[in-house]
Amino acid sequence: MKNNKAFGLSIRLAAAAALGFAYEGITFARPVAISTPKAVVISLDGATPRIIDNYLATGVLPPNRGIGLLKNKGVYSRTNQTVTPSLTAVAHTAIATGSTAAHNDIPANTFSLVASPWTPSFRTISGFGAAIGGYCIDCGAGGAPAISPSPTAVPLWVGLRAAGLKVVTATWPGGDGATITAPGVTPAATIQTAVNRTVDYTVPFGASLFPFETAFSLTSASFSTASSTVINQLTAAGLVSYSPVKAYSLETLTVSGSSVTKHIQVAALDTTNDGFLNYDTLVFFSTEEGVVAGPLSAPHTGSAIVRASDKISSPFFIEGSANKSATAYYVSRLEPDLSLVHIARYSPTYIPRAVAPGVLANVDDINNNVGAWGHQPDFYFPERLIPQVATFTDEELESIYADQLNQWVKYQGDVAIRAMRQVPDADLVMTYIEQPDGSCHQFLLTDPRQASNPKDPNTIGAGQDLAKVARYQGYVKNAYVAANEAVQRIIDEVGVDANGIPRKNIFVVSDHGFDIFHTAVNMNQILANAGIPGSQVRAVTSGPAVNLYINLQGRTPGGTVTPAAYLVLQDKLRRLLHGLVDTNPNYLDAGSSYNRVFQKIYSRPVTSIVDPSFGRDVSPVIGQDSGDVVGILLPGYNFDGVQSPVVVRKGDTANATPVFSVPNFYGAHGYDPSLPNMSAVLYAAGPDIKAGAVLPLVHNIDIAPTLDFLFGVVPPATMDGVVIPLFNH
Repeated sequence: MKNNKAFGLSIRLAAAAALGFAYEGITFARPVAISTPKAVVISLDGATPRIIDNYLATGVLPPNRGIGLLKNKGVYSRTNQTVTPSLTAVAHTAIATGSTAAHNDIPANTFSLVASPWTPSFRTISGFGAAIGGYCIDCGAGGAPAISPSPTAVPLWVGLRAAGLKVVTATWPGGDGATITAPGVTPAATIQTAVNRTVDYTVPFGASLFPFETAFSLTSASFSTASSTVINQLTAAGLVSYSPVKAYSLETLTVSGSSVTKHIQVAALDTTNDGFLNYDTLVFFSTEEGVVAGPLSAPHTGSAIVRASDKISSPFFIEGSANKSATAYYVSRLEPDLSLVHIARYSPTYIPRAVAPGVLANVDDINNNVGAWGHQPDFYFPERLIPQVATFTDEELESIYADQLNQWVKYQGDVAIRAMRQVPDADLVMTYIEQPDGSCHQFLLTDPRQASNPKDPNTIGAGQDLAKVARYQGYVKNAYVAANEAVQRIIDEVGVDANGIPRKNIFVVSDHGFDIFHTAVNMNQILANAGIPGSQVRAVTSGPAVNLYINLQGRTPGGTVTPAAYLVLQDKLRRLLHGLVDTNPNYLDAGSSYNRVFQKIYSRPVTSIVDPSFGRDVSPVIGQDSGDVVGILLPGYNFDGVQSPVVVRKGDTANATPVFSVPNFYGAHGYDPSLPNMSAVLYAAGPDIKAGAVLPLVHNIDIAPTLDFLFGVVPPATMDGVVIPLFNH
């Protein structure tokens, strides 16, 4: 099953093997006494080779900064094949473990555990918060799930730290310091401890809290003359207005999980001493704290002061919040006379605190030195998923997203650099940048079959809004530029030698590539049309991938489908997916008379129906918690993006519950990883990396064994990848 023959050629590793040891059933080897190399792995979520090649060729990305520098001073691969399915949680776990999804048991961004009971709510689990390497389905007390005595995959950092090396994970998926429990199981059943997910400096990825994002549309009638108390507070804070200060009670903010309530007011100021009524600045503050201006030490921000023409939001730390949460305010439109004022308030965010004690200290270090968790670009604004933005223009909503992108990528870079400075002698740093993924999902509008107005199916082909298409291309470029600058900031932190080569080995990878989609697919409607009840089969989708779970007796708690009926139902599902076609000529691939909508279909292997392990067998694609049937759509189709109310595609027969519809965004991944557009990136440069080489086909699962090779640690037998030939030695 494993192919680690390349390691047999290494004298360093042969010497190290003599010092072997074991950890949770996985065998490692200590490094020999040599000078330990240093490495930094940067994941740019969704970075795609064909797009980067184009941007480097056209000068969008410079040749001497970030990715361009690494390409010119080191090696790169034109094809870095990701895993099945090509999803974020799946691929990042594969990078970190060197194991395929079927082996590391992270089969999707969202999936179900076969050990979870089949209840009406049908609990799912996030691939970002699931047990890496699986768990034991029924070996706990009373047949409950429990920690596996022999995990089928293990994160790279476990072996390195056990070998005496120092590791940093700055928001890398799985390196979060969390304890993992099985959803829906009572009493709570731990299936992975925090020790597997904790390193020398661990920063978990943040989250959002209620009340989520919203917006406000105000007029001059909304405002009244500010009280003397507010005016005095503004003056004391050094905030002067040359027109009468106007104020409005904007909202009452009570953050989920906290008893703290803030009554938010907004004051309008005219800061231009030009003799005209010219309101240009809004100050957001709470009645409880009053107007507070900086400078303040992080995470405290005081009042949010927004000058509308700057097109930059201002953060607002929620004083006293148990989770140390923060929001931000952005002004997308401010008429000088206040006749129309548009404000966006971002979702409160925080870094999870339910983590191992040592990790909590890292969380507080980030809060206190970088600031409260930043605001990830929020698709709810440009997709108009909140009613409060009904009167905002498309350009306003896009400017909100652009503001979030710029500040978010800077924040993620700040987190990475803070983590590196806190452990300056770290042997391995693994950090994650969310862009360009979010922007490619939102703005990859490049195909004439995509509706430029998601509410109007006729805006395809000649009906597309070409100005919007052009704007969207600019937003994708901006995302790549921002991500590239994050890479350069890390290079600057590492430093370069006289030849411009980074002083540490820097790897830039991505989890997957990107493709467009034009059609949203309703999987539950497919099942309903086939007469398959939810009591027997449930679908859990992630992008264009679906795991179909059968309620099997003896495997799923409360299961009702007998093994004999399982075989019939599994075959029916497989045939159902295989037979789904799209015949609408407006959406067909070139030269096709129809599109077979599912490109890949996999079934869980089955044994004799009397075998106690029936329904638990695995394959190279099907893992322990994969569906009994797994389907991957053809590029152009995606389970995400179904609108409410649904928008029927041009040329389709109107139907209240169609299988196909117009989606409300444009880019996707999760397709067959062998497709060129799903290829991930790999760029590397540093003191141990040879320069000037173009690598052959590599795989994301090769990253972990390659790093083990660099550090002189024998990889565990659970790794599926092999060493990439990119080193000088």
